[in-house]
Amino acid sequence: MTETTLQAASATPHKSPLHDFLAPDSIAIVGASADPTKRGYKAMVGLIKGNYRGRIYPLNPKVPEILGVPTYASLDDIPGPVDLALICTPAATLPGLMAECGRKGVKGAVILAAGFRETGPEGAKLEQQVLDAARAGGVRIIGPNTSGMFNLHKNVNLLDLRNVKAGDIGFISQSGNMLLALVLEAEHNGHVGFSTYVGPGNQTDIGFNDYLRYLGEEENTRVATLYVEGFRDGQRFLQAAREITPVKPVVVYKSGATEMGKKAASSHTGALAGSYEMTVDLLKQVGVSVVRHSDQILPVAEGLALMQQARGRRVAVIADGGGQATITSDRLSDAGLELAELSEATRKRLAGILFPQASLANPVDVAGTSDADPEVLARCMEIVADDDNVDAVFLVGMFGGYHTRFAESLLGGEMRAAESMIELARRCGKPLVIYSLYAPVKPPALRRLHEAGLPVYASIEHAVKVLQALAERGIYLQHQHGQPLQASVTPLESMQAMFARAQNEGRDLYEFEAKTLLREHGIAVAEEVVAHNADELAAAIDKFGQQPLAMKVVSKDILHKSDAGGVKLNLVGEGALRQAYDQILTSCRAYDAKADIRGVLVTPMAKKGTEAIIGVVRDPIFGPVLMFGLGGIFVEILEDVAFRAIPLSRHDAELMVDQLKGRKILAGVRGERPVDKEALVDLLLKVSSIVTAYPQLSELDLNPVIAYPDGYAVVDARVITNRAMVNL
Repeated sequence: MTETTLQAASATPHKSPLHDFLAPDSIAIVGASADPTKRGYKAMVGLIKGNYRGRIYPLNPKVPEILGVPTYASLDDIPGPVDLALICTPAATLPGLMAECGRKGVKGAVILAAGFRETGPEGAKLEQQVLDAARAGGVRIIGPNTSGMFNLHKNVNLLDLRNVKAGDIGFISQSGNMLLALVLEAEHNGHVGFSTYVGPGNQTDIGFNDYLRYLGEEENTRVATLYVEGFRDGQRFLQAAREITPVKPVVVYKSGATEMGKKAASSHTGALAGSYEMTVDLLKQVGVSVVRHSDQILPVAEGLALMQQARGRRVAVIADGGGQATITSDRLSDAGLELAELSEATRKRLAGILFPQASLANPVDVAGTSDADPEVLARCMEIVADDDNVDAVFLVGMFGGYHTRFAESLLGGEMRAAESMIELARRCGKPLVIYSLYAPVKPPALRRLHEAGLPVYASIEHAVKVLQALAERGIYLQHQHGQPLQASVTPLESMQAMFARAQNEGRDLYEFEAKTLLREHGIAVAEEVVAHNADELAAAIDKFGQQPLAMKVVSKDILHKSDAGGVKLNLVGEGALRQAYDQILTSCRAYDAKADIRGVLVTPMAKKGTEAIIGVVRDPIFGPVLMFGLGGIFVEILEDVAFRAIPLSRHDAELMVDQLKGRKILAGVRGERPVDKEALVDLLLKVSSIVTAYPQLSELDLNPVIAYPDGYAVVDARVITNRAMVNL
């Protein structure tokens, strides 16, 4: 993406209000101190030494000045307007100070103090008082319990961090130590810089979604990077990310599982929801680049800031050693990337400049050709970059260190090669990524590449993660245009009435009701007969004849029917049905003597196929979430499932099916025909539309769904109602 595109995107008319105080022209330090160990002193030092050009107003009634800057007794005494207040005083002072900020017209307040909801009910009460006072005065809150903020392009450094370089990575982090780790890493790297940092703290007022919108607009930020321990409003964050990721890359490191943890759930889907993997899937759905290791944050952010995207997954590797070429191939495969199939014309061009023993298949091993002529590496990169089958070029080996390893006279060739690579990057439009053994010592050729905006990595794994992020972003951008989200269906009055009856009776939908809901909205569900007593079993024989049948108990009190002995299979004839009926009633009454049993459901046995599971939960953080996976061991033990937030697009549904590790089973194994993938995709979209139409639906499990080469069959369905919503 070009600078012009980014600047145009930043000039949105819906400007975030955070600009008013994250780029302040005046700052009040409430609780400024002459004690060098206090935050109120360090903030003053950070502003003064950082050459902040705005007005600084330290508040301390006990001393006349701090570091040569006159002090004030209160906000009311300050002669001019105040954009931002840094508050360094204890938690108990905050409600009064927020009221004072409101009277002064302060736009934003950074609250460092802890001692709020993280400490218990009394702290939560105090936090609410602070929020109420701030809202009454129109003051926005960063924190409380925040590490602070900086805006290096505005010379605002309230953390007094030393040697932190201004750059284009915006960082929002719930961990101050994580910021420090990245600052030290960037200092060691020498090429990465930051635009804005904010520690969101308790997110009492401003959440991750608000900060993301700000970074999406902020003109000095090319990539938004976030360290997240927990979202307070995941739905709003996903919506913000959906709007920002087409404009700028967004990188998220999510620590651990979601703060809600795993809950004791009444469905398979509920048991799997709330997981770390669910969060990752939902973030990727809206174009976020997720890193799973903390040491990947800065390399990926830098790579995306410099190169933005690749058009696909096909990578051409140029290597000067066979071992590292093999390692690279393994890591590319692990990352879901592909070794590009080089054209015959490309191979001929390579053969014209490489030794005869060189490997011309991808990865290209130059086999010593570069030992005396490192410029050949640049020529190889140019040749493979010209190949239409290549989406990105990856140079692996010792480039930059040839003059150290072999002869000092090679330095000139390395510098010329670097200039050629820089020129290639400017004109080819494809990412060029370099891994070098010599990256840690920063030789001249690698320094030149970095200065020109070509990333150089000291780790194959980091470089591959960058290539993966570039490919995933490029593919996302290609598909997110013209991919409307699945629209809700119109809720039917009969189904509304069915939900109302169940809710008024304090129960979930019976299985036959759940299947009716699905059938009414175009989902293929097997026919069934509900027999309220043994005499009504004859109706099942009249309807289905002598084919094998299944029988299941109908009871609001027995959710897990098999555990209660409430399921009988392969029943043929009325005699078998009557015997099974008696056995089910006996077993279920032994399981729960007080169970309200309304009869049994009789349906034809499903023919053999591939079992899958589809489910929905209304996650307290992210809202309605759809799950898809293969049945049996894949869901019970391997937890091989995919999640997407509802509503979803057709592309989302297709990716859910393709994401599974067991997807080869769907494609057909051991002579089996492949299942009807399009039918499964349509089923996922129909389930999504039903969920948006009926807020009374709290959880849903379709387990199993039998997938066939020509469609599917929903064998069992469970719908858990929202008991809090009655007569809706």
